[in-house]
Amino acid sequence: MTKVFLKKKIAHRIANGHPWIFANEVDRIDGPVTSGDTVDVFFHDEKFVGRGYINPKSQIIVRLLTRKKEQVDDNFFHQRIADAWNYRKHIGYTENCRLIFGEADEMPALIIDKFNDYFVIQTLSLGMDKWKPAIVKALQSIFNPKGIYERNDVPVRELEGLSQQKGFLSDPFDTNIVINENGLEFHVDIENGQKTGYFLDQQDNRRAIQHIVKGADVLGAFTYTGTFEIHAAHYGAKSVLGLDISENAVAQATRNAQLNKLDHIVKFEAVNAFDVLKVWAKEGRQYDVVMLDPPAFTKSRENIQKAITGYKEINLRGMKLIKNGGYLVTSSCTNLVQPELFLQTIEMAAKDARKKLRQVTFQAQASDHPIVWGMENTNYLKFLIVEVRDR
Repeated sequence: MTKVFLKKKIAHRIANGHPWIFANEVDRIDGPVTSGDTVDVFFHDEKFVGRGYINPKSQIIVRLLTRKKEQVDDNFFHQRIADAWNYRKHIGYTENCRLIFGEADEMPALIIDKFNDYFVIQTLSLGMDKWKPAIVKALQSIFNPKGIYERNDVPVRELEGLSQQKGFLSDPFDTNIVINENGLEFHVDIENGQKTGYFLDQQDNRRAIQHIVKGADVLGAFTYTGTFEIHAAHYGAKSVLGLDISENAVAQATRNAQLNKLDHIVKFEAVNAFDVLKVWAKEGRQYDVVMLDPPAFTKSRENIQKAITGYKEINLRGMKLIKNGGYLVTSSCTNLVQPELFLQTIEMAAKDARKKLRQVTFQAQASDHPIVWGMENTNYLKFLIVEVRDR
């Protein structure tokens, strides 16, 4: 097997368990290099690091799959997926869950979401893409699913020399399905919805709003398919208005409200939330609860400051629409903005809005998206509820 030797000076993260090895950390490679092949990695003193797949076209030249000298074959992937499933079952995520969360499940660049008996997969690197047949075989063996679909229509694959694509990895099926979450039903568009069709990572956080929305007038911005807003109506809100810039998202959110017979409480409008919140604050509109769940504002370190400015501005505008003693529910899924920085940004927004805050809860993503200490990319979602009062 081809051997990769690291430089003497490398990041501590490799010794501490992180699976990424960057090209500038490699001293030399002994043996032939074929993109996607499995290689052994060694420290500078020739101590064994682990076994993973290589791609010289990628900035991350090797992604480690194991720290043991074990065979990487079809059975390896079957066992990893079975282990991940046992973990989800133990912590109570069975019906809908993120079955494989990349590095957190020792399967770098692999995402598998489970929606009832349907599975959506993303193989985001060349090395993982080469094992796609083994992954599909394992899913069929363990779950006997009704369908498997790939959502590899993501630009990050192009950094690995891969094309974007999507399609069936099983017999074709109707990709518009309905899932259950927290006693509610939601349409999921596996083929054309964002990411894998539905944001499972907020399923626990959506329950966290149940007490603050009772009898409340609620405003939600960046609603996408209306999940937070419909939960608010379900938990006893007096009125709920959801905003999203996408006409298609608003149409699907409305369908979800109708599916749950809550469309008499929750309404949706297709508008630019940034613009509308500013105008409504000037008009003096007030709500008991404002919920903000914007998309990631940046995916590059160069634009972190721009992202922080965006989060500060949208939260400032949201706070100005909240009645004294009301609540702000706010999220960030930008993994480059770590939790402490996110809280600092909310604090700056409160200062500028002349508000004082009292934290109700601060959470991460649902536990089927496990956080591994030392891997910042696994700790990406920040979910905050605060009471907002005038200074």
